Amino acid sequence: MNLIPDLELTVVALHIRDLLFAFILALPIGWDREKKERTAGLRTFPLVAVASCGYMLVGIEVLSSTDAEARVMQGIIAGIGFIGGGAILKNAVKGEGSVSGTATAASLWLTGAIGISVATGRLEIALVLSALTFFTLRFMSPAKALLGASGNEKPQNEGQSNESQQDKTQQKDLS
Repeated sequence: MNLIPDLELTVVALHIRDLLFAFILALPIGWDREKKERTAGLRTFPLVAVASCGYMLVGIEVLSSTDAEARVMQGIIAGIGFIGGGAILKNAVKGEGSVSGTATAASLWLTGAIGISVATGRLEIALVLSALTFFTLRFMSPAKALLGASGNEKPQNEGQSNESQQDKTQQKDLS
């Protein structure tokens, strides 16, 4: 019984290339999130891209039908949604009274799509996803701030529940 499989060096090299591409394309997104001190950053985004790419590469190599590969893709997408939910809940649990982290969660999801795109040989899709995600995170925040400065921003307590507002009112009454 041969415990070490015969490796085709060409296939190994192609898989390493794909995993490195996924890693590199996720770095700018992770850098942006890290610089803005978000819940996920320079380590998380490349890991999501590499994991997505890796799972998809294994699915392509091992499974014999496109239906099975589609199920692998579906599992990756659902799993990343779970991670993204954690990015959102982390801030909500802190008691800030508002939901935040949705851009980070959406970026994690997109990073998974980058990994899947690389694994399926669609580098053009991966490049565009990476560029658009980075552009949106980097340059739309100032645009959002400009909209907020022009009076279109919601009042601070608008995102809070009635219970939170009542608690604050009661605290003021007690003091």
